Amino acid sequence: MAQTMTDDHLDRAERSDHAGQDARPGDRSSRYLTFRLGTEVFALGILDITEIIEHRPLTEVPMMPSFIRGVINLRGRVLPVVDLAARFGQPATAVGRRTSIIVVETPDQLTGPKSTDEPDVAGALHGIGIMVDAVNKVVHLDAGDIEPAPTFGAGIRSDFIAGMAKCDGEFVIVLDVSRVLSIDEMVQLGEAAVAGQTQHALQAHEGTHEESEWAQLVGAAAETAGDG
Repeated sequence: MAQTMTDDHLDRAERSDHAGQDARPGDRSSRYLTFRLGTEVFALGILDITEIIEHRPLTEVPMMPSFIRGVINLRGRVLPVVDLAARFGQPATAVGRRTSIIVVETPDQLTGPKSTDEPDVAGALHGIGIMVDAVNKVVHLDAGDIEPAPTFGAGIRSDFIAGMAKCDGEFVIVLDVSRVLSIDEMVQLGEAAVAGQTQHALQAHEGTHEESEWAQLVGAAAETAGDG
């Protein structure tokens, strides 16, 4: 239901832009898709969105940040799925009837060295899915409708916010998708997660080794006491 309804909203938004109804012709940049995380309403520009799909089982990937819930195979493309609530430092999203995955395209931001056999494609895009509680609708917001991002009090990092707006009597947090889904930052967090889990495993191994040595010493002391 969520997928069909939302795709219809996106289709109608495009037709409205081309026909000049309720918006300036071709002005898709002022169209935003609104969705919910808990009680909060957020928005993403529809230029960043390729499609919306219903939630489906995810394949978990080890050694990943906790906000990456897994990957999906979407018509032959393997896409990571980010739990947006967890990305914002909130409890993980509980999958429900209206849980949806919004598929967006983000530019390649990796600045590190590439392998010699990796093609250098300028402006390459990466598909990422974001898990949300529910998709609402497509709305039109002029530049004048969007206020600057607050410096505090929004409940999420201020650099994630492109601005604030009011729509249908509700405050809407307009997200900066390039910040929220920064490939650079997620790679760094992934590397930190791997390092942390590796360190934890080493500490556990050292602890087990020390316990084993301690048990051997205790055993030897007991044998000595018995001989005496």
